[in-house]
Amino acid sequence: MDKPFIVALDFASKEEVRSFLQLFSDTSLFLKVGMELYFQEGPAIIDELKQRGHDIFLDLKLHDIPHTVKRAMKGLAKLGVDLVNVHASGGSAMMRAAIEGLEEGTPHGMNRPRCIAVTQLTSTSEQMLRDELCMERTMEEIVLHYAELAKTSGLDGVVCSAKEVPLIRERCGEQFLTVTPGIRFANDDKNDQVRVVTPYEAKQLGTNYIVIGRSITKAHDPYAAYERLKREWDGGQ
Repeated sequence: MDKPFIVALDFASKEEVRSFLQLFSDTSLFLKVGMELYFQEGPAIIDELKQRGHDIFLDLKLHDIPHTVKRAMKGLAKLGVDLVNVHASGGSAMMRAAIEGLEEGTPHGMNRPRCIAVTQLTSTSEQMLRDELCMERTMEEIVLHYAELAKTSGLDGVVCSAKEVPLIRERCGEQFLTVTPGIRFANDDKNDQVRVVTPYEAKQLGTNYIVIGRSITKAHDPYAAYERLKREWDGGQ
């Protein structure tokens, strides 16, 4: 599988990004650009990262009326990113509109960005679902429902916890992508994440891609941490 590791660029400026990427001058990475970085630096940061040869997951989690999401995705498709996302809770009409926008906006001769749906954030707990979001179903039931809804709406996969991957594979098939954040090394602090696993556990559960941020970006030696990630993915230490 090509580049199963997506490194989250948890930085607020292009200067911080450049400093971090200097450590990986000989490596083509799969990078996640989220709201913090994109809202500070805009499309220019995407162009710079693509010029450096990196793949890009633009993690903006769109959630709005279908018309707005379609027009937004039409614009994002022109950036040449590889992966984008929406919230599955926006509904099937919104998710279909996202695909329509991507198809309309993708330049001729290029593949449209793959589009995945967020099922539930890995910072969400069962208690939060009940007490704050007023959802009576279990986490597993909600995630599976959203995954199936995303598939029937034409999306390429979902963002989910690695713990939910086996059930999603069973319901949605092997070709349906699973992208799993909440990845931590065994001795790491969980920070604000709840449903977390190690890299090796994620691989054993069958996920396609893992997203890892602070365990790499805040490490004393980020390059060594990335090498550790590769070893742990393969079952080493």
